[in-house]
Order: sequence, then C-alpha cells, then structure tokens
Amino acid sequence: MHDTAVFRGSYTALVTPFAGGAVDYAALRALVDWQIDSGTHGLVPVGTTGESPTLSHEEHRQVVETVIRQAAGRVPVIAGAGSNNTREAVELCRHAQQAGADGVLVVTPYYNKPNQLGLFEHFKAVSEAISIPIIVYNIPPRSVIDMSVDTLARLAQLENIVGVKDATGNVGRILQQRAAIGPQFVQFSGDDILALASVAVGATGVISVVSNIAPRLCADMQNAALAGDFAAALAIQDRLTALQQATFLEAGVTGAKFGLSLLGRIREEVRLPLVPSSEATRSAIRAAMVHAGLIG
Repeated sequence: MHDTAVFRGSYTALVTPFAGGAVDYAALRALVDWQIDSGTHGLVPVGTTGESPTLSHEEHRQVVETVIRQAAGRVPVIAGAGSNNTREAVELCRHAQQAGADGVLVVTPYYNKPNQLGLFEHFKAVSEAISIPIIVYNIPPRSVIDMSVDTLARLAQLENIVGVKDATGNVGRILQQRAAIGPQFVQFSGDDILALASVAVGATGVISVVSNIAPRLCADMQNAALAGDFAAALAIQDRLTALQQATFLEAGVTGAKFGLSLLGRIREEVRLPLVPSSEATRSAIRAAMVHAGLIG
C-alpha cells in the first residue's frame, strides 16, 4: 500500500520559465526554492501549466529531473506524465519513476475521445508499467471527455491509482467520488476558485496555478481549511478571489507568468501558440495582486 498522507495541501502546478526560447533552468531552480520556502506542500512540474504540449521530450525529462533534484526531498514532486498516446504516457511515467518522482499526474487522453472502457484500459496500462502513485487528472473542459465516477471507482481498485485531480468544476463530484471510493482516496481540486469549497466536502488539497504567484497565501489557506478553521481560510480566500479570476481571464499559464514577472521571478515569455497576456488582463492581474497584498 502507498502512503498517500503526503498528498495534502497546496501543490503548485509549476510554470516552466523560458529565456530566449530555451528553458531557463536557473530560474526554474530558484522557483522551486521560493515555492518551498513559502510553504508550498508539493510541486507538479510539466503539467499543462508547465507548457508540456510545447516542450520536447528531452526538455520534459530535464524539467522533471531538475525539479526533483532541486526539491531534494523537501516536498513531494508529482510529475506531469500524461499523453493521448498510451505508449507515450507509459514512457513518460517510467522516466518520472526512474528520476525519483513521488507520483505522476496522468491526464485523461484528450482529442481522441475514448469511451469509458478506453479510459480504463489507458490508465490500467500506465498502472501496470510503474509502481509509484498515480493521480488521475480529469479535466473535461480541455480533454473533451469526462471520466465517470464508476470508471474512477474501478481504477481505484488498482493498487497504485491513489487519487484524482478533479477539474470538472463540480464540487458535488468530490462527494460522489468519496461515496463511491471512500475517504482514503486522494482528491485534489483542479480549480483554484473551488479549492476551499472542495476541502469542505472532502478534498485533501489543490493542484494550483495561482500558487505560482501567491504560494504563501495558497498554502496558508489550505493549512487553515485542513485544520478545520474555515473562518481563517475564508479570510485568505477573500484576498485571493480576484487573483483567481484574473489569472484565468486568458490561459492560466500566461496569467501566472505575468504575475511572476511582476514579482521579478521569471520572464513573461511563453511559447506559441500561447502569447503573453493582453493589456486588459495584465491590468486585472496587477490590481488583483495589489488587493492580495502581493505588490504595493
């Protein structure tokens, strides 16, 4: 059995810094240290927020290895390792295990539109290829398909499928999955603005984009909520709501990178087909960061 107690709190879906078109590994290492020093409970490199679709396989592997080395066991690292090609997902997951990841985040196969049996067989193949914990990433708005509660419950019977990042936008799904699988199954919110509400109904934390910009606030909110102090958590949420909304006015990663650039942490640079945030979105993010107390 896997120890899943570490999969709690605020896990940051890390951006991948670029400089002149290349991955900026020095900035990435500095981000890892800042996140950990700010109280972040875990790191999730090379997910969608890490711009995995536009990283080469070699860059993907190097980013995972860099984050694991820099974290040096101080916090768990769940490596993004999904694909709509099952063989590719297996290869990425095997690499993550060899690199020392504490788990992998595997998205439901996008674009192909498999049925529920296809989803089951995809994740079963990944499960049979590795022994570290697997977090299923269910995000219907992006992948077009929705893993049913029944399919997730069936997958949960496999030893190393230990949890889900739920980005359905439906807090009730957390309760349905809890009823079908049990409270031992890890459930991360995949929506920043629903993170607090999700913990209230049984989630164990959030895999967050906004925590790229506000790691301390996001970690403190999770600490309070998981301790049952929802009044304190709500007070922090009130500081974060505008930032959660502004960050996602366009692609979440472009919002996160602009916020980080205001903090002097990284360049705003992204890879096509993404482009930097519009001026209207930048103004909204800047104002939200002032409201949250992150900048003057």
